[in-house]
Amino acid sequence: MTKTQIRVILFYIIDNEKRLLCASIIQIRTTMTQYEKMTETPVEKLIVSLSIPTIISMLISNIYNIADTAFVGRLGTSASGAVGIVFGFMGMLQAVGFLFGQGSGSLISRLLGSQDKEQADITGSTGLFYSFFFGVLITVFGLIFRDELIIFLGSTPTIAPFAKTYVTYIMLAAPFMTTSFTMNNLLRYEGKAFYGMISMLTGAILNIALDPILMFVFGLGVAGAGISTAVSQTIGWVIMIMMFIRGKSELHLSIRKISLSPSLLGNIAATGLPSLIRQGLNSACTILMNSTAKPYGDAAIAAMSIVTRVSFFTFSISLGLGQGFQPVSGFNFGAGKFSRVRKGYRFGLIVSQICMTVFATIVFIFAPQITGALRNDPDVIAIGTRAMRLMAVSQLFMPVSVMTEMLLQTTGKRLNASVLSAMKSGVILIPALLILSRLRGLYGIEEAQPLSLVLAVIPALIFARRFFAELPAN
Repeated sequence: MTKTQIRVILFYIIDNEKRLLCASIIQIRTTMTQYEKMTETPVEKLIVSLSIPTIISMLISNIYNIADTAFVGRLGTSASGAVGIVFGFMGMLQAVGFLFGQGSGSLISRLLGSQDKEQADITGSTGLFYSFFFGVLITVFGLIFRDELIIFLGSTPTIAPFAKTYVTYIMLAAPFMTTSFTMNNLLRYEGKAFYGMISMLTGAILNIALDPILMFVFGLGVAGAGISTAVSQTIGWVIMIMMFIRGKSELHLSIRKISLSPSLLGNIAATGLPSLIRQGLNSACTILMNSTAKPYGDAAIAAMSIVTRVSFFTFSISLGLGQGFQPVSGFNFGAGKFSRVRKGYRFGLIVSQICMTVFATIVFIFAPQITGALRNDPDVIAIGTRAMRLMAVSQLFMPVSVMTEMLLQTTGKRLNASVLSAMKSGVILIPALLILSRLRGLYGIEEAQPLSLVLAVIPALIFARRFFAELPAN
């Protein structure tokens, strides 16, 4: 080998090493910049900046849900009831997505806070893999047992044909929906909620645009609503995953970084358990509510579906603030900056309470008009107005429960977070539904969820007081 060849080889080796070194330095600077942002920016400013994209995403998503209810409602009361039936199934998909998204995301925020970047990548890649895997299982078994599932979800014979058509397309998109929820949570936990907002915003706008075109212009009816949901969710998924591929995230997700370690899966599942409980019980309670309302006809199911959609809209402000607080809590708890955790909780709770009061007041006053706009049926309006006003009053108690649950989940207090989530989402509501529906009929069904929200404040206050009593003062 000549001296010239040796020089050329050495030049390429040195040049390559320089490039790798530069890339590593850029990555370290980016990571440190994000770390400094999460641990040094004033807490109030940080929570607001992280909450706004999440709140916008949730509001747009809920506007889509309400618009979808309005469009389908034009097909009749039974078709409107189908939206409520399928909503229970979509809650299952959300539960899976949140299990792996919040489970791995909560771990990631603490790992990034302690600057363990490699393990954060492994955790994120593993959480996304399992989310997609379980989404595929839901598609397969959902299609096989579709008829049985529709009955299980609380459908009446007149609602069943609409619900079956609608849910088929949702089932086909299940893997993309579960992983979209997971990726959105991963971005949010590392403090990049803005990118998740872009995906959800695009999907929601596309869904709203496609609904009337497919349903009425092409005459597809309920099938059009299902297709528009499936298509928009899939496009949103593509946009979301491109955020990771193009390096917009601190995480580098890769098939090579997927871990099949039972201990990591168990850690992700245990951390995400409060989210699974919350979303799973919400879905179970929606199904139970549909079943208990079934004897009162399609109007009762349609009315409770409308109330659920509107209450989710008002709830999104409080939940968005809580989710904006989560990465702040996780990062700073992992970094040992406990005073910022305490300050963030207090600020989030106050702002959430103010916003919830404003929204709940508006809903309480205009409940008849809101219900009538979504389904112009006198029976639906009568049932929906009373139920919506009860929900509006009870939602004034929600900020304490939401902020405390977010706090406990992101700081590793899994058992307390799981217990609180279960109390708020089902442990109180399920027996309340069963008992009050027998004692007070339809009125009892309307009163059960508001009662459970009020009672859930008690354990939330106990857990919050205990947590801050044990938290170091620095």
